[in-house]
Amino acid sequence: MTESVRPGRRRSRSRRRRRARLRRALLASLVVGSLLLLTGGWVGFRGWQARAHLLNAAGLARELSAQVVGGDTDRAQRTLAALQEQSGAARAATADPGWWVGRRTPFAGDNLGAVRQIAVAVDDLARRAFPILLRADLASLVPTGGQLDVGRLRTVSADLSAVDDAVQQTRRDLATVSGDGLVGQVRQALSDLRGEIDRLSALTAAADQGARLLPPLLGADGKRRYLLVSQNPAELRATGGMFGAYALIEAENGRVRMGRQGSSASLGQFNPPLPLTKEVRALWTDLPGIYPADVNLTPHFPTAAALYREMFRRKTGTKVDGVLAVDPVVLSYLLKATGPVLVPGGVPLASDTAVRTLLNETYQRLDNREQDTFFAASAAAVFNTLFTKNVDSKVLLSVFDRAVTERRILFWSARPEEQRMLGDSRMSGALPEQDTVPTVGVFLNDGSGAKLGYYLRPAATLTVGECRPDGRRELRLQVTLRSTAPKSGLSQSILGLARAGDPYTIRTLVSVFSPAGGAVVDARIDGTETALGSGTERRRQVATANVEVGPGASRTLEITVLTGKKTGTGQAELWLTPTATPWTTQVDTAPSCDQ
Repeated sequence: MTESVRPGRRRSRSRRRRRARLRRALLASLVVGSLLLLTGGWVGFRGWQARAHLLNAAGLARELSAQVVGGDTDRAQRTLAALQEQSGAARAATADPGWWVGRRTPFAGDNLGAVRQIAVAVDDLARRAFPILLRADLASLVPTGGQLDVGRLRTVSADLSAVDDAVQQTRRDLATVSGDGLVGQVRQALSDLRGEIDRLSALTAAADQGARLLPPLLGADGKRRYLLVSQNPAELRATGGMFGAYALIEAENGRVRMGRQGSSASLGQFNPPLPLTKEVRALWTDLPGIYPADVNLTPHFPTAAALYREMFRRKTGTKVDGVLAVDPVVLSYLLKATGPVLVPGGVPLASDTAVRTLLNETYQRLDNREQDTFFAASAAAVFNTLFTKNVDSKVLLSVFDRAVTERRILFWSARPEEQRMLGDSRMSGALPEQDTVPTVGVFLNDGSGAKLGYYLRPAATLTVGECRPDGRRELRLQVTLRSTAPKSGLSQSILGLARAGDPYTIRTLVSVFSPAGGAVVDARIDGTETALGSGTERRRQVATANVEVGPGASRTLEITVLTGKKTGTGQAELWLTPTATPWTTQVDTAPSCDQ
């Protein structure tokens, strides 16, 4: 017979079970809470350590980059040792079990994960890239005794490829780190590191390309011929300036010799025009196919270089293997390495006066024919000195780094396999059809028919704006052109055709290129809506405004553009025409649209 249980006893037993469960729950909560507090405190302590080590490592990495480019090997070795100590400590501080647990908690997890990836990126560079870069013989990238040692170049190529692979992998890894949900300090640290890696990757990619390309380009496998063209920013074109003068360069087994020189005017004009793409013709009519000085109305340097090469061939019967473009600002940089150079006629060119001499004073004292001869002779004199005088390799590497970064040295190869190796690098001057980061182009073409570009002071601000439902992002661009030209006293050579009416007014055609797949929405000059010429080039919508600036005055162009679809990133970049006086620029970023 089963014993019956009274109702009161059942309730008592149930209360005891509930109290037991509650005690177990409270005990578990206490244990978990204690663990979380301990873990949180530990992570906080380790985070403080990691932050200190990362700040130190970031400063050391910047120092090391400058020392490597400058060729200061002894100091660079000491800096590398200190960097590896700091980066290793930061990596260790973000790798223990407490940090692993913290990365899986709400809110803090994304930030701890981002800090971990930043630490790994810096440490990878310190151990995989910089040591090889220090071992590489970067001095072999510059000429000595009038010749580049193509054998040494091929030896160093493998080292530079390994460095570039490591840097590019780090850059790709950082690109996968989402900025969404990160606190301001971590997001800023991520943005700063990406900026530094972008600059370093541009340098290592250029060095890698140079080591692989220079031997064949300099005639290691047979004689080569190139056109060296001088861009003249006194009369602006999209890539930097009108192709004013040229010199023929011959290279064989690493030795370079300057040949015949001339001016674009001596090539005449071409009727019927050379073939153009429909996009280029729609934007610029047939001008790039008729006049050698107009081939670079388009900012896509491969188009301009190929047109100029064909014009030169038709006029002279000489076929060249490529086109190298520089401007007087590059010559001023090179003169820092070579020292002052005497141009035929006894005129000295020095680093601090070359731009003024070439872009202003020459037009005041020489006629048009003499000017062209002087420009060609100046470029030839500087490059002859560069290849025949033993220059400081530290200074020269730093000069090339700066000039390539500013897009003042551009090169196009007529050989497709070599051009493919250049890709979309800065030195190629190729306008890409896809963006890694939404990029807005601001390209200037002179509309005055004058040499007033020397007096132009440009500025640009790009602000990342609102997110749109279709996944695009608004970008607000402000371009200000200021004229420092006098109201009188300039020579007819400078004033030129005076197409703006007043000969001292600078007329500039400002072409704004949207990001790839994007669009231009509207435009205002000094707050008033203005009409725009429009077209497309290389998957970018183009809007062109006529901006006229009188002496001492300034005008401001404001344009709203859209990114391509599904590019709601808060990052953006500017691509600008290199000018005689560098642009003043600012890019204001924002959180991504997913945040």
